[in-house]
Amino acid sequence: MSSIKNTLAIVVIVTLFSCKNQGKDVKSLETELDSVSYAVGLTMSNQLKNGFEEVKQDILIQAIRNGLDSANLLLETKDIQKTLQTYFQKKQEEKKIAESAKYEVYKKQGLTFLEANKSKEGVKTTESGLQYIVLKQGKGKKPKTTDRVKVHYHGTTIDGTVFDSSVDKGVPSEFGVTQVIKGWTEGLQLMKVGSKYKFFIPQELAYGQNPRPGIIKPYMALIFEVELLDVK
Repeated sequence: MSSIKNTLAIVVIVTLFSCKNQGKDVKSLETELDSVSYAVGLTMSNQLKNGFEEVKQDILIQAIRNGLDSANLLLETKDIQKTLQTYFQKKQEEKKIAESAKYEVYKKQGLTFLEANKSKEGVKTTESGLQYIVLKQGKGKKPKTTDRVKVHYHGTTIDGTVFDSSVDKGVPSEFGVTQVIKGWTEGLQLMKVGSKYKFFIPQELAYGQNPRPGIIKPYMALIFEVELLDVK
């Protein structure tokens, strides 16, 4: 709500100036102070437009005048905060729905890919929907959820775009079995030290709606080749 308060403060300032100073518009900026004053005004107007695109200026100005006069109020003081919160919660939800629809294509692409992939030779599918191929079977121990592992991995999107790779970096990675995405946590526990698996991970077992910034988009299915080097 801090941004709302900041924007409202700007609105009040701008409106007060507009109410008190009804002089003619200037045609040019003659002094440095003229330029600074104009720059401040533009900054305020831009912030107002960015925060309250749908606000009706005439009603806004009327509300400020009514508030200053403490008369003819059309909205009770106790309802002000609730009105603003309801409005902005609704706008945030609308934005969330719009963003979800924007990335729906990645969810569909992932489902189509995994449906076709599951019938390919060597592909196994777990109850959760995780798919994998055993590229090399090791003979060491399997990790548990309480263990740390040392691995080499190579991660791509379903179209083959590389987004992260310890193999390319030339440095293995170490982490707790439960400190990674769900698909990894499940997949690692299928492996023995010395094994190399290829995992095809549905979006709900990967980053889902909230991936890290970069190549991975919301709802993307991911592919990882993982070699389990050690369990600690």
